[in-house]
Amino acid sequence: MEPELSHHVEGAVATVVIRNPAKRNAMTAAMWRALPPLLESFARDPEVRVLALTGEGGTFCAGADISALQGSPEEAQRLAVAAEEALAAFPKPTVAAVRGHCVGGGAQLAAACDLRLAEEGALFGVTPARLGIVYPASSTRRLVSLVGPATAKYLLFTADLIGTGRALATGLVDEVLPAGELDKRVVELTRMLVSRSQLTQAAAKEFAGGRTDRDAHWADRARGNPDTAEGIAAFLERRQPRFTWSASTSD
Repeated sequence: MEPELSHHVEGAVATVVIRNPAKRNAMTAAMWRALPPLLESFARDPEVRVLALTGEGGTFCAGADISALQGSPEEAQRLAVAAEEALAAFPKPTVAAVRGHCVGGGAQLAAACDLRLAEEGALFGVTPARLGIVYPASSTRRLVSLVGPATAKYLLFTADLIGTGRALATGLVDEVLPAGELDKRVVELTRMLVSRSQLTQAAAKEFAGGRTDRDAHWADRARGNPDTAEGIAAFLERRQPRFTWSASTSD
């Protein structure tokens, strides 16, 4: 099987699967390049409300394909950062479903998602210190915002792998699931996210990400928005709301 990012859409959830089983789903240069345009297509698709990212089989992603670093480490890092930033900027909720190793570039991708669910036994590592690589500034800041400076320093200084217990305690993952229950929980969570207001989610994603230049923008979008009236009516009528605001068709 050629390394690839396979994908499908079901029930308003777009699922992207990292596939390179010969190298524990390591990301090749072509895979890094393919991710931003794929994300852009899902961002524009009004049928997609949530994105899930996972790896083929028993591994999420063992990092970047090291063979790509031999030619031009700087170019390889540029491609990884561009993909990571595209994932972080995706305007709809993103969920990483992690089994097995989530290391190096895999950890970059997982950290760029909004939520991370992991199966017991998963291992996480940020490993540039093993290769003498300076971890990107943007990736370092994202890691610090997620786990705090002390844990970020530990991961970066040691390149050590940590298990799900420590990952959960430090905020690197949001939930840990017993073996065999990860897929079911991902379905449950993504369905819940699909049912919620995209207006709320899109604004909250930007606020939580640290943007301070769009307060007036979101206040304007919220003013008189029909989703608010629908949400209140649905609550009073004890029914599921039918929200219509879409991140795909709004700026």
